Amino acid sequence: MDIRGLFESDVPRADLPRYVAPLPEAIENLGLNLAWLVVLVNLAGTAFGFYYYRFQFQITPVEMWPFVPDSPAATLLIALALAAWKLDRPQAWLTALAFFGNIILGGWTVYVHLAYWDAFSYLHPAMRQFLIWSHAAMVVQAFLLHRIGDFDPRAVGVATLWYTVDTVVDYFVPVRGDLHHTLIPLERDAPVFLGADALGVAAAGAVVLLIIAVYLSLTTRIEKQRAGAV
Repeated sequence: MDIRGLFESDVPRADLPRYVAPLPEAIENLGLNLAWLVVLVNLAGTAFGFYYYRFQFQITPVEMWPFVPDSPAATLLIALALAAWKLDRPQAWLTALAFFGNIILGGWTVYVHLAYWDAFSYLHPAMRQFLIWSHAAMVVQAFLLHRIGDFDPRAVGVATLWYTVDTVVDYFVPVRGDLHHTLIPLERDAPVFLGADALGVAAAGAVVLLIIAVYLSLTTRIEKQRAGAV
């Protein structure tokens, strides 16, 4: 395949409004054509993420470990979703989980780095930029998934259930031991802005992003139906 061919694809693309399909078609095609490379990059990110969370695993009961590595789980999900599609075995529930995970966790990490800007100064500047931009890329790649999945209600229901439970356990109900959210660089009751404490700011971001993920997945479904693509 020549360079120009990388930006073309035989995978059907519905005529969707920009708010559910913000990426140019050529970029979507590039992502689909390089799907195995995208899978490998996400698997590398998953491995790094599990290493990054190693200290949090040590202080978390084993049975609660599935709720700890949020971002690595999201990159693993999109790697699996794309791999399943490439192997002609697409899974609607897996695609929906990958979409939710990358929107929520990619967006949340960028959000908290901006919200707690001064508190993250302990990080090396290169690491800080890596964390911000790699997680922003997670949000971007989520918008590739409408090309390989239709976000049917059952799949969206599975993703909504899992990420609702995850959000509740992370920020509101400590099922075993402490809350299981990603560690933040401030005491939970430290004032941040607008009268909110650090935990409240982190939780608000997660809840809003969950709502956005539900909205985008369902409206993508509706817009694909309107376009006659479902």
